[in-house]
Amino acid sequence: MDFPQAFLDVLHAAKRVVVLTGAGISKESGVPTFRDKDGLWARYDPLELATVQAFLDNPRLVWEWYLYRRNLIRDVSPNPGHLALVEIEKHYDDFTLITQNVDGLHRRAGSENILELHGNIVLSKCFECGARFDGEVTLEGGGLPSCHCGGRIRPDVVWFGETLPEKALSGAFEATNRAELFLSIGTSALVHPAASMPLVAKQIGAYLVEVNLEPTPLTGVCDFYVHGKSGEILPEIVKRLGP
Repeated sequence: MDFPQAFLDVLHAAKRVVVLTGAGISKESGVPTFRDKDGLWARYDPLELATVQAFLDNPRLVWEWYLYRRNLIRDVSPNPGHLALVEIEKHYDDFTLITQNVDGLHRRAGSENILELHGNIVLSKCFECGARFDGEVTLEGGGLPSCHCGGRIRPDVVWFGETLPEKALSGAFEATNRAELFLSIGTSALVHPAASMPLVAKQIGAYLVEVNLEPTPLTGVCDFYVHGKSGEILPEIVKRLGP
């Protein structure tokens, strides 16, 4: 695989690197995406399953949906793209992985400095007090999961109409504003505020790379666009980095 010399120069010289990942990298592991015509949202109404009001109206339906999704994710594994990002992280002292995905596959792969903008579907939190839980949730016996405070436990993901977690969002923009190399991988470049991060990086002088199966609104402003699967391209980048 041929890479522009300018990219290889930045790859080796950069000290501050940011990666943004979207549904595309997870799809390569078998996680259904929500924007495909055969994606999960095509069969369900998000307003019935992924909003605060939906949870208040029918928490059991919402939990059944998320437990179904948890089971789907449990049956898939990180792919070579996820694993390559673990290796890339080892080469830089200042490396930030920003993800829009909620499947937790980056953590399972071994990435460390991760900012999950939309939460993590395998975790739960209290709707009332905000306490977080990482144990299994079951609906056996007809009951719903509840917190020690008496509040209702919900999936720890960002629903439609909710704001992104402040710590993750501020950390993402802080990393973006100091990036020398920014890689956008498998994201549609349509969902804000994440979609603005590559543009911010470009404006401050970072070298911008996009890895995707299809062109996006970001493609035209990138310094380098790579058409293909992240599971094939990212391992090639690891080879260029060397030991």
